[in-house]
Amino acid sequence: MAMKLGKPTRRQFLIAGGAAAGGALILGYAASGPSRRTLADNAAAREGERFVTAWLKIAPDNTVTVYVPHADMGQGTITALAMMAAEELDADWSLVRAEQAPAEPAFANESLGNRFVPGVGVPPMLKGVNAAAWYKVAKFMNMQITGGSMAVRYTGQHGMRVTGAAAKEMLIKAAAARWNCSPSDCTAAMSAVTGPKGETATYGELAAEAAEYSPSANPKFKSRKDYTIVGTPRPRFDIPGKVDGSAKYGVDAHIPGMLYAAVHLGPVSRSTVVSYDASEILSRRGVKKVVEFPAGVAVVADNYWRAKEAALALEVEFDAGEKANVSSETIFAAQAEALSGETEEDKEVGDAASAFAAEGADIVAAEYRVPYLAHACMEPMNCTVWIRDGKADVWVGVQDPLGTRARFADVTGIDFDNVTVHPMLLGGGFGRRIPLREGFFDFPSEIDWAAKIAMEVDAPVKLVYTRENDIQHDAYRPAVTSRIRAVVGADGYPTAYENRYVYKDDPEEAPHIPYGIANQSIRYAEVPTHIPRGPWRSVAHTQHTFFAESFIDELAHRAGKDPLDYRLALLRDKPRHAAVLRLAAEKAGWGRALPQGRHHGLAVQESFGTVVAEVAEISIEDGQPRIHRVTAAVDCGLVIHPDTAAQQIESGIIYGLTAALYGEIAIEDGAVVQTNFTDYEMLHLSECPAIDVHFVGSDAPLGGLGEPATPVVSAAVSNAIFAATGNRIRQLPFKLHDLSQVSDKFAQAAD
Repeated sequence: MAMKLGKPTRRQFLIAGGAAAGGALILGYAASGPSRRTLADNAAAREGERFVTAWLKIAPDNTVTVYVPHADMGQGTITALAMMAAEELDADWSLVRAEQAPAEPAFANESLGNRFVPGVGVPPMLKGVNAAAWYKVAKFMNMQITGGSMAVRYTGQHGMRVTGAAAKEMLIKAAAARWNCSPSDCTAAMSAVTGPKGETATYGELAAEAAEYSPSANPKFKSRKDYTIVGTPRPRFDIPGKVDGSAKYGVDAHIPGMLYAAVHLGPVSRSTVVSYDASEILSRRGVKKVVEFPAGVAVVADNYWRAKEAALALEVEFDAGEKANVSSETIFAAQAEALSGETEEDKEVGDAASAFAAEGADIVAAEYRVPYLAHACMEPMNCTVWIRDGKADVWVGVQDPLGTRARFADVTGIDFDNVTVHPMLLGGGFGRRIPLREGFFDFPSEIDWAAKIAMEVDAPVKLVYTRENDIQHDAYRPAVTSRIRAVVGADGYPTAYENRYVYKDDPEEAPHIPYGIANQSIRYAEVPTHIPRGPWRSVAHTQHTFFAESFIDELAHRAGKDPLDYRLALLRDKPRHAAVLRLAAEKAGWGRALPQGRHHGLAVQESFGTVVAEVAEISIEDGQPRIHRVTAAVDCGLVIHPDTAAQQIESGIIYGLTAALYGEIAIEDGAVVQTNFTDYEMLHLSECPAIDVHFVGSDAPLGGLGEPATPVVSAAVSNAIFAATGNRIRQLPFKLHDLSQVSDKFAQAAD
């Protein structure tokens, strides 16, 4: 790609890169166009304000605004990242504000580049080159995504800390130049710089002068012992508006003269419209238009109720083709057939094949299944669009505003620069509110439909899904089958481990186990279906933790060993895993007598850089597990915001419990069976267990917190069910199983 180079005003290279984008070399100068800070100033600075770096804006009144390139779905991201920037900036927290970054290329998030090249070290002298290269990639990919528990560990560590420390250096340089002294003679604290003779200047007074310096890509960080903001429970920026009702979600968007759209979608995903008769619908009061789009038909009216009722009444004939013959049973049968045939390599260690082929090998085998799961966000999908004069405004709560802007431009044909996305709050996300793109996800979303509807309407129009639309037309966590085998030695411990599963989904390490087993063979098969798949909270970890931790528990009980001791023996080379297991067990009272009828189960998993162990305490009531307490131990490295961190673990546990107890999207005649919360049940408040969260002090790299607690709880509860009844659960959800009967073998062993 050719770039026009202008005459530089500084000798310093600001943009250069290497293997970030297919091995291409990207070169340029700051003067080749507006600098990134200039673009940020143009996008978000008000009179008298200056962006010192791309994420930090300082006003004359000394307030500091941190622009966060992530959506906050309730996980406290905006506050946590602002804390990381403010800590390195040595800002007065009372003067710090934070906002979600606009959907502008100046705020593309190059910090996520570290997500795609983990473990690749960058020498200090090349960090500016690396960051600039990834900024180019981020702009090219319209990267502003929230997901994968990446915010703190990537944007926080590689973006916010750097920008805060760099801005402080720039402010100190500006003060030193003003006072004609060395920067080393100046100190910064509480949003002010003090000189060698006691001179002082606030950050607001120095901002314009500081903005003339180039930010360092390798600034000096503070020592943890000097932290005053990070690690403390600061009030979150998003809470007051959510309490007093001033917070605005996507569904709250209102534009004068706005119309409303409701959709009639084919019951079978990817079906096509054959015919419909809109004559009666168009005669209804308030109905303005009927719009056909690839997945169905929309009714546009002057209020949502009229649009929804008309859409429900509209008779539409769809063609589902062979997809109408698909069911949950045929999907699992196809998976079983695929796993019996040729598979693709995931991970091979040692020589597992020889171990399984050895004469007299003691082989243990089990097959596990989990169903499709919907996201079930409390706020149904929605998108408000106004297209006029070749331009478009979009009001929506999404996990990738900049990507949504690009997607919208692609769908409508409107130039990217003429599309404005107004990010709103999200009433739940968990992977559901990511714009679907060719080659990443393979099925359009409500954003596509909203765009196509708006192109046919000469007014602002808000598309809102019904709960039925939302549950029956999601991009689901996939249904997955896993077949696991082990060769067990005379001491009861495995010498070989084999896993054959379907779908190699992100993250790639999810099927890998932490246990020290010399021979491992992990392989997968792809089984296409017409059911849309998408990321779900903890992504592939949600399936594989249940599979692997249930199987390891089976081996422990078969060997007659305590499940905790058994795991610890296999984790001699994994001190973080062992530490969280010991802490969770200690805090839960593992091995001590429990009240009559109560039993413990445990599980452990590392995901998104964080290691979580959980102990579930349950009883069996009316044939189903009653979860009384879940004790979690967590090693995420440094804890940025203690209250929010604990809340994220609690949230992940509740989300995972809902799925384990009730979650099932079933397919009949090609269509989703479930329609609403009446048959896609959520965990009720009365069923919520007590949750104890304990963090392990660790120097490990920062880990994520939004997702790592979710996958562990299903295995912990399942293992507790075995301890209570002797029934081994290998298929979720638990509601499919009557646990009122204790297995015969278990009863005999108890006697």
